[in-house]
Amino acid sequence: MSTQKNSRRQFIQNTLWASGAIILAPNFISCRKDSIEEEIVDDDYSIKNFNQGVASFDPTSNSVIIWTRYKNPNKKILWEVSKNIDFSTILRSGTITTEATRDNTIAIELTELTADQKLYYRFSNKEDKAISVIGETLTFSDNVSTVKLAVCSCSNYQAGLFNVYNAMAKSEADVIIHLGDYLYEVEARGYGTTNENAFLNRFHEPTNEIISLEDYRTRYKQYRADADLQLAHQKKPFICVWDDHEIANNAYKDGAENHSENEGSYNTRKQVALQAYSEFSPFSRLEANNQSLVYRNFNIGNLVNLNMLDTRIIGRDKQLSIENYITANGFNISQYQTDISDTSRALLGSSQQNWLTQQINNSSAKWQVLGQQVLMAKMHVPAEILTAFESPNLESILTELVNIKLRFLQNDPSLTEQEIARISTVLPYNLDAWDGYPLDRETLYNTLGDKKIITLAGDSHNAWTSKLTKEDKTEVGIELATAGITSPGFKEYLGNPSNEILTAFESAITTLIDDLNYFNATQKGFILTTFTQSQAKAEWIFVDTILSANYSTSVGHTITYS
Repeated sequence: MSTQKNSRRQFIQNTLWASGAIILAPNFISCRKDSIEEEIVDDDYSIKNFNQGVASFDPTSNSVIIWTRYKNPNKKILWEVSKNIDFSTILRSGTITTEATRDNTIAIELTELTADQKLYYRFSNKEDKAISVIGETLTFSDNVSTVKLAVCSCSNYQAGLFNVYNAMAKSEADVIIHLGDYLYEVEARGYGTTNENAFLNRFHEPTNEIISLEDYRTRYKQYRADADLQLAHQKKPFICVWDDHEIANNAYKDGAENHSENEGSYNTRKQVALQAYSEFSPFSRLEANNQSLVYRNFNIGNLVNLNMLDTRIIGRDKQLSIENYITANGFNISQYQTDISDTSRALLGSSQQNWLTQQINNSSAKWQVLGQQVLMAKMHVPAEILTAFESPNLESILTELVNIKLRFLQNDPSLTEQEIARISTVLPYNLDAWDGYPLDRETLYNTLGDKKIITLAGDSHNAWTSKLTKEDKTEVGIELATAGITSPGFKEYLGNPSNEILTAFESAITTLIDDLNYFNATQKGFILTTFTQSQAKAEWIFVDTILSANYSTSVGHTITYS
């Protein structure tokens, strides 16, 4: 590429950064059914130079993206797709040259494919006699009787081994739904590192908190060099969306809690972070008029209408903080009510909200599913708990509140007004979730008509399932929230108490939160969801350790919904 073209590209990129646009890596699209590249892969090729493995993304009934990264730029890469694992017959192939401008990543969006196919793909370079491992992917049937989705989030490399990815690779899932926090921006030996896991020597690269484009790319390359994550990508197609740590902790459209002025422009940081994201986790641009829109729809066999949402970057206004309302004179309820009821604050933004309403209303699929980052269900706890987490009296306070709540549910006439006030004076435990944007949530619920939704959620590092209810208590669906892959949850936050105390804590929280039906604060894992015409089944699958490669899995909880 000429110097003049490079200068023009950089000028356009700088202009877009300044305007707040989202810059993504280009996809290279193959649309022709008959595209076959005549090039021979010899027996003397060896698996090398494709150090981040292979991956596929965003499968539909007629399209899928295949991906890899080569070690060096300016190399001609042959890609091949076959219905046979031995590649005896090539369905589709082509060549592309690696470029440093996209960090030598390659994304091919294959279109006009036949529905209901198991496909194999690989990449090679004739000059170096290099070949990749063989990836496996699929296209969905136009009408399916069963769909299995593995749901995951929150994979902190330095917090432990990626056994959960390994388990998903070996599971019955058709597709892995990744709800974000695919990587963490923090420095080496920072968040996620403990005395217990330091011996694993899984410290972040680069060692600094990542800020520049090269920083983010280096971190992605470290994560994608992990054998368990590579296996998951090799064996299963992914459908992904970003959360906050792909940029910085508690991000929103104009800033982030983990971004300070001395780290430069947040807007520039956001742009380079999302550019790197799209280089390593590309998503389909086929239906998007604006190619920066990560929210998108998947009609899976007319059984599951999956809408992947961005509740983090595009429309989110800055989060409120409970701490700001705690004063020397007590909780400033008046100011809190004013701020939480502010109609100008949004989570989805009007464009995404309107798009989602249209997708749900126009769908005839049995299941309306939202793949999104943060908990949607109401997580309102007695207010005194929020100031008791650091207290040595937390256990006794929880015991008292649970006893009061149980008596209340049994209509105990001896309850005092003060006791009832202790359990009925409730506040959201996390204003970074939908609880911090209740008007947006109620607006969404009111657009559903008679359709019910299933929301998939990550972010919290804990496993939950809850009813979704309007302010008038009308039930509109359920939420399935996955535990983290490695990231620390309530267990670690509470100082790794005994299993007995943790079990009591989980039971107490489940009792005290009205809409909550299940809570696991301890284990790491994923959800295997199975959809049929008659029911949706969710199994919370946990690994027994992230500190050893020798692990086992168990089903910790199962629900069905019809």
